Amino acid sequence: MEGLKITEKQTAEKVLNLQLASYAIEASLIGSTELPPLKESAADLMNSGETFYGEFDRKELAGVISYKVDQSVLDIHRVMVNPQYFRQGIAAKMIQSVLSMEKNKVSTVLVATASLNKPAVYLYKKLGFQFHDEFTVSEGIRIAQFKKEL
Repeated sequence: MEGLKITEKQTAEKVLNLQLASYAIEASLIGSTELPPLKESAADLMNSGETFYGEFDRKELAGVISYKVDQSVLDIHRVMVNPQYFRQGIAAKMIQSVLSMEKNKVSTVLVATASLNKPAVYLYKKLGFQFHDEFTVSEGIRIAQFKKEL
């Protein structure tokens, strides 16, 4: 896994392409194309203020994770995998890598997904996250938030 310079337009465009492909699958799982990540631009990613890491297979971007740290809380904003690399453990590997890198700086980790995204819900529970909250975003999509204490 390596850091991505999301403020560079070419990098942001590559990440956006992966994001659109990955979240299109989530949209089909939950029955809604109103997911906010499907409406973002490369400029939105460049200005997100998030830290981005990519997982590569040779030179191909196979997955991306992004997050912010606020005091002792690590908030994972995006976990996305190129659909060609689904079911290869990439999402789990990226999450575990970020937790390992940040474990001395944070005590709590948050992550969220659409409540109907069963593969993501299963993954987060498998990685030791506990259900924390559920809310509805403006697009009418139910979001489940998970929390893990380190």
